[in-house]
Amino acid sequence: MKWAVAAACLVIAVAVGVPFAGDRTASGIDATITGWIDQVLGGRAALLRLMVLPTEPVVLLPLLAIVVGACVLGRRWDGVALAVLGVAVPVALNTWVLKPLFDRMKSGYLAYPSGHTVSMVATLTVLVLLARPGTAKTVTAALSTAILVIAGTGLVGSGYHYPTDVLGGACFAVAVVLALSSPTRRLAPAPSDGSPPAGTSSGSPPASSRR
Repeated sequence: MKWAVAAACLVIAVAVGVPFAGDRTASGIDATITGWIDQVLGGRAALLRLMVLPTEPVVLLPLLAIVVGACVLGRRWDGVALAVLGVAVPVALNTWVLKPLFDRMKSGYLAYPSGHTVSMVATLTVLVLLARPGTAKTVTAALSTAILVIAGTGLVGSGYHYPTDVLGGACFAVAVVLALSSPTRRLAPAPSDGSPPAGTSSGSPPASSRR
């Protein structure tokens, strides 16, 4: 299932970016959505800065350090690997491969996919994957989605990115983190069912019988 979702997200990231490759101005749906956001949030610089805050390194790096620290304390080495590689790999690929490949410019910078979005969504996806199954995972996923919508709106309203930059960045980040989640699980210790070895009742060697 994870591989199917990862593949779908990667396809979306590429499909969304191809029509806008090499663009220097907003067009189509980007222009429409950007116009709506400007009408609602135009001139509210303080609010927009607050909305964008979850994408900043000053927030993401301490959060990532906490996750890594918690995994180390819990001896979850697969979690440590996922937290480190799950953020570093998509950010590096986006910066050095995708941005130059799509060559979409905004305000003099390569814009597609959004680097702010990739780093944030990669971190949030790691949190969702590491959350305990059940209510904790559901709540984490819901909060992550809400944060993405708020921060993505802030990025567009602040003039940093177009809406499709945010969508492409989110899909790419999810795809890479999901793809890395299976290999990193190999670092987890082998599960134990806690049952004692055969022929014993408590895990200690069986007593020798009298001859």
